[in-house]
Amino acid sequence: MLFNSLEFLIFFPIVIFIYYIIPWRVKYLWLLVASYYFYMCWNAKYALLMFFSTIVTYASGLIIERIKSCLVEEIYKIRFKKLVVALSFILNLGILFYFKYCNFALHTLQQVFCLIHIELNIPVFDVILPVGISFYTFQALSYTIDVYRNEIYAERNFFRYALFVSFFPQLVAGPIERSKNLLKQLSGAKRFNFESAREGILLMIWGFFLKVVLADRIALFVDTVYED
Repeated sequence: MLFNSLEFLIFFPIVIFIYYIIPWRVKYLWLLVASYYFYMCWNAKYALLMFFSTIVTYASGLIIERIKSCLVEEIYKIRFKKLVVALSFILNLGILFYFKYCNFALHTLQQVFCLIHIELNIPVFDVILPVGISFYTFQALSYTIDVYRNEIYAERNFFRYALFVSFFPQLVAGPIERSKNLLKQLSGAKRFNFESAREGILLMIWGFFLKVVLADRIALFVDTVYED
């Protein structure tokens, strides 16, 4: 689902309308459902990767918070916390590397061996790059770092944290948002404000203009140059 598609122009008003009429206690759950639906419109099975990244970083935050309260020497706390952060990074960046850089790394390795006259028959993996994997991976990892640095407490509500990772307006195109900014905003329900709504709609219209009218037209020339 593209932002400048008919599907999104139907999806977005429905999400906003339901958000403001349902009880405030379930508003974030509704946004979570909408965010996963938005992402699954691209490829449903790849939502499992985002869910896995969410579980790993959520658990790492709770473990780091638990280590802080342990009655052990500070030097051991630091070691254990670094171990948790390292494990979180290895799991998340490992998945990102496989989907985004695996074939590139294997091709580079093949070229290096060709320089010393050794031929390697390395298979090419038929991997489709999941949409937004870089954005949600680094956003989730930034949460782990924020908890490690004591810039934010570990979020105990799993569904609210899952919304932070999957929040659809910035899921597939960024920006990568810090947990101390976005996560706190998601913790409270928002009342409808006409002035804020008007500013938001005008901002979206300006963005659509930049994308549809300018960027897509300029792309006709740019793509012609790069394809040659």
